[in-house]
Amino acid sequence: MIAKPDAIEQLARAPLVDPFGRDISYLRISVTDRCDFRCVYCMSEDMTFLPKRDLLTLEEIDRVATAFIARGTRKLRLTGGEPLVRRDVMSLFRSLSRHLTTGALEELTLTTNGSLLDRYAQELADYGVRRINVSLDTLDPDKFRKITRWGDLDKVLGGIEAARKAGLRVKINAVALKGVNEDEIEGLMTWAHGLGMDLTLIEVMPLGEIEPGRIDQFLPLSVVRARLLDNYSLIEDPYRTGGPARYVRVKETGGLVGFITPMTHNFCESCNRVRLTCTGTLYMCLGQEDAADLRAPLRASPDDAGLHRAMEEAISRKPKGHDFIIDRRRAKPAVGRHMSVTGG
Repeated sequence: MIAKPDAIEQLARAPLVDPFGRDISYLRISVTDRCDFRCVYCMSEDMTFLPKRDLLTLEEIDRVATAFIARGTRKLRLTGGEPLVRRDVMSLFRSLSRHLTTGALEELTLTTNGSLLDRYAQELADYGVRRINVSLDTLDPDKFRKITRWGDLDKVLGGIEAARKAGLRVKINAVALKGVNEDEIEGLMTWAHGLGMDLTLIEVMPLGEIEPGRIDQFLPLSVVRARLLDNYSLIEDPYRTGGPARYVRVKETGGLVGFITPMTHNFCESCNRVRLTCTGTLYMCLGQEDAADLRAPLRASPDDAGLHRAMEEAISRKPKGHDFIIDRRRAKPAVGRHMSVTGG
């Protein structure tokens, strides 16, 4: 039976709240599992990607995002894979920007590897995107090629410059990799701060089977922070973006450094986030396998009553926190899917 319009409107007015009283106000959407890089901590070099028929259409992604916005989502981040490789993805940004215009959505943003920013930065700004995250782990061209396998550092740096010229606020995300870029973190920080960009450091997360051992890659950010304290004054800062990073301001540079520490310090107590994959699977926690299928109710009816019920049921199962651990006995990931599936 199709729900009456007033019943659907009533659903849309009720905020989504998880079992621990946390309002779900932040939705991350992976618009594609494909990427033009093959970063060693994110993907295998020989990846098998989803057939296009399994993906939500851009119109369906818009419909799910709109349903979440109606239930209290205020921040929307598009991710991938690499979101800008999705064909016609700018039409999705254009469509979603209507929620910025009405004030229903406070922020529309994305995380990107920067490879296509020179092409799309101005258009993103035109559609109301005000800040972006760019994933960049090194400023060494040879090392960048080794980490990304296929990437071109000059192209990424050109994209960052295009974004800055378009008026976008850029934050650099860097994964701390033991024996790879740990000697560059200070330089990466001073470079970013010198251009008015903040830096967020991320610990390796045990997601998906990849060739290098995660035990070898893992670098605790507590160690990184201690090393920075040898040369810099780090002042705790209340700045928050809605994500899990905790920030310090560097007195000598004036910039912010964020720390995302899923391994050494659980950041789940205030989690307000859920993640939708490009196939319509909703993950209530990045570090858990439990998920809900939103594609089936989305396609079962032209109205959104079934979709809203599926969203509510999913949020009722959101766990208190993740179970990330690097198993030193088996060297197996805590979660079998690759980071690129859920977009981080």
